Amino acid sequence: MIPSIHDRGSETIGLIHYLYGPGTKEEHTDPHLVAAFDPLTPDPGRDPKATYEHLQRLLDQPVTALPASKRPEKHVWHLSVRAAPEDPILSDEDWAAIARRMVATTGIAPDGDEAACRWAAVRHADDHIHIIATLVRDDGRRPRLHNEARRAQAECRRIEADYDLRRVPAGDGTAAKRPTSAERHKAEREGRECTPREELRETVRRAVAGASSEEEFLDRLKNAGLLVRTRVLPSGDLQGYKVALPDDRNSDKEPVYYAGSTLAPDLSLPRIRKRFSDGTPSQGPGIMPSAQAPSGPAMARRRTATAVWQAVLVIDHGEDAQVAAHIAAAGEVLDALAKTSAAYTRAELREAAFVFERATRSHVQAERGHDRALRQAARDLVHSGPALGRGEDGATTAMAIDMLFFLVTAAAHWHAKREHAQQAAAAREAAGHLRTAYRAAAGVPMNVLYQRGRRLSQPLRHKHAAHLRAAVPELAEQILAEPGWHALAVTLADTESAGHDPAALLAEAAGRRELGTADSISDVLVWRLRRMSDLPADATTMPDHAPSAARRSGRLAVSPAPSRDDRPRKIR
Repeated sequence: MIPSIHDRGSETIGLIHYLYGPGTKEEHTDPHLVAAFDPLTPDPGRDPKATYEHLQRLLDQPVTALPASKRPEKHVWHLSVRAAPEDPILSDEDWAAIARRMVATTGIAPDGDEAACRWAAVRHADDHIHIIATLVRDDGRRPRLHNEARRAQAECRRIEADYDLRRVPAGDGTAAKRPTSAERHKAEREGRECTPREELRETVRRAVAGASSEEEFLDRLKNAGLLVRTRVLPSGDLQGYKVALPDDRNSDKEPVYYAGSTLAPDLSLPRIRKRFSDGTPSQGPGIMPSAQAPSGPAMARRRTATAVWQAVLVIDHGEDAQVAAHIAAAGEVLDALAKTSAAYTRAELREAAFVFERATRSHVQAERGHDRALRQAARDLVHSGPALGRGEDGATTAMAIDMLFFLVTAAAHWHAKREHAQQAAAAREAAGHLRTAYRAAAGVPMNVLYQRGRRLSQPLRHKHAAHLRAAVPELAEQILAEPGWHALAVTLADTESAGHDPAALLAEAAGRRELGTADSISDVLVWRLRRMSDLPADATTMPDHAPSAARRSGRLAVSPAPSRDDRPRKIR
């Protein structure tokens, strides 16, 4: 159940007209009162003798009783309370009880206060009510509304438990500021999919991903088509910045600018500067210095997979401040990967980055610097350019997404243990989008590995099955039954051809983190092994391990199509 406290207004009659009217899209049906400060309050929706003006005068009476000089200009208070789509339809009596609880908890009309503010609750749809109140009490004083939004949220959590409704994760005050009702209405009038505030927040967030300096960050904002204003101190140092959409104008036809701090807490210039400072961390094992950073989309994705895997280990075992920094930097990696990926994965990766943004902020103070490897990975992704989506580019994209799935899942567990409900929910939702993106990215490269694995000789398959049983005895039979086993078997053969000990490598890959929650354990092990042994992710360049007699007979010129039961199961 979601409570929304709207902008305060100055005209009670205007809001009454809206609540009892047809709505902006004719969505209001049977508007009527379900509760009010006085049981005898007239209802223009059900009583033909009652008028909107009658209700307005009744609610405004304490306001008009004051001398004109003491009347508050913004005296109209407006709260809507909405149930989740899957919740049962509540009765008018239920909504009346909920309305009384909301005005009591917010301070509009505390229980037993006979001089409280006047209010009325209107229902014009099955799933929500609107509460209108005037902010002058019957005794002429103003109500105490300190933190009414937070108290409304807390009361809704109790209502959900009492009425067995969907439990909405509790907030902690670290979320980005939501668009105002005026911003939402303006966006609807102009036919925008989202408000300028939301569009700017996403654009700024993508611009800061992997940026190494203020100059690069500001250049990215301008290249994205935003209008940028900066505030410079007499010393010449940059003090702050504002951004606007070129087509978002106020009544005077001037651009509407938003400061970074008003878009999200971590988009203020001081917070962004902290990302640019290196701190004192090590880059971690397996991470190349930035001076030696490889070029090209495929190599950038390989380095990303390695950096992400090291971050997973930090999230599992690191100090909270270090973990918070890695989770925040993971958001930059998701943004950078979405920006540079092929069209068939881009939409889901953008959605993953969008929802994971909520998981990057909590009350745990991030210790910047420890996230250097991830931020360098984001930078490499951006500067390596867009991937083609096929060959090694496409295969390494699948590898990177697979690793990011485990990082995001680890972040969800970390937040859940600390009762960061909204952050944990956001990370879980992001993991769902990564699953879908993985299916799109991994289909072709995993099918290539599958076909090569089907051509392995029986003795070679038995040999690597023995390695598997030795490395992960508790999961071996499950893996052998997966369609992806053929891909894993040929990957083990590839590691052996490259000079590695497949048994030792498999034991290391399987032992680094639990595998029981993976949709396809074989897929996970394939990408870990190919990354750890530096094998091409696109296996079309690898030599065939098929029996030589079969090759001489020419039977491998055309690969037989797998049966329906043997087709590779694409996961995530």
